[in-house]
Amino acid sequence: MRLMVFDLDGTLVDSLPDLSDCVGLLLAEYGLPAPSQDAVRSMIGDGVGKLVERALDHANTKDIDRQTAIHRFMEIYGPRVTERSRLFPGTEETLRRLVGEGWTLAVCTNKPVAAANDILRTFGIMDLFAAVGGGDSFPVRKPDPAHLLGTIALTNGTAARSIMVGDHANDILAARGAGAKSIFARWGYGLPAYADGATAEADRISDIPVIADTLLKVS
Repeated sequence: MRLMVFDLDGTLVDSLPDLSDCVGLLLAEYGLPAPSQDAVRSMIGDGVGKLVERALDHANTKDIDRQTAIHRFMEIYGPRVTERSRLFPGTEETLRRLVGEGWTLAVCTNKPVAAANDILRTFGIMDLFAAVGGGDSFPVRKPDPAHLLGTIALTNGTAARSIMVGDHANDILAARGAGAKSIFARWGYGLPAYADGATAEADRISDIPVIADTLLKVS
């Protein structure tokens, strides 16, 4: 079995518009100005908790309870997870091509699993994935390799026959620690430096099938 594991935000889904909107709505409730969308882009990748903490730090406030703010953010974000988010161009076609070529697919994301499942269902691609490992599915999350290994285990796959695709250093570090190969998604939100240590890099998601075939030959 050849397994392709995808990150979600910034890799499969351009979720920045909804995340940015919801950060702005949360901060407005505290009477704070909304950060720019570019600023929010740099806050994505370590889960909802870190996103909210970074947004509050950006607003230079220390007197707001972080856990209360995180809970409130999820209340705001829950109904809006796909209001303005979209699949990156070519995503569904690429995923269906990979399945047609015999790949098993999974998602490993630091986003809560319920929100991840909701997004995948809304975009009509949930059936393409054998497993979804969310940020709350295991005791740890990326960059801890146990998050990726746990997701791989849900598919009955092996790290040696798996590729992690993502736009963040967390994805590359998790793959390296798990003993899996990795492809850095240049089309996402991550800085070019996040590709350090990746097995390969891709400019577009449509490039993934050809690159993946060179990394894991059919056997």
